[in-house]
Amino acid sequence: MARWRNGTGTLTITDRDGEGETEVPLRIAASYRHRSRGLLGQDGIDGALMITPCGSVHSFRMRFTIDVAYLDRKFNVVAVHTMKPGRLGLPRLRARHVIESEAGAMTKWGLRPGMQVRIAQQTD
Repeated sequence: MARWRNGTGTLTITDRDGEGETEVPLRIAASYRHRSRGLLGQDGIDGALMITPCGSVHSFRMRFTIDVAYLDRKFNVVAVHTMKPGRLGLPRLRARHVIESEAGAMTKWGLRPGMQVRIAQQTD
């Protein structure tokens, strides 16, 4: 199992037919402080944010609507939801990681439940 640390990386989404790939810039929040902060106080995000470990999220004090994808340990997408500010997401028992992005981004990327994604963390 990978040992995650705060930083940046790349989220790679492969089409269901396996022919096309979408690469998305990714920020990784792995420490308690970075996980707690998440996207709070921001007006948007370029790319996505992975919160790990994480099984549920909320959008209290958020300034914008977000898309949330719950991933299991093998990076299979368990669920994808859009959350308006001021909402509490239901915990996903199988979820180990959460990907957050601006509303509509995951639809544009073609990310759906049942897909598997790859995450590469940049090394310094």
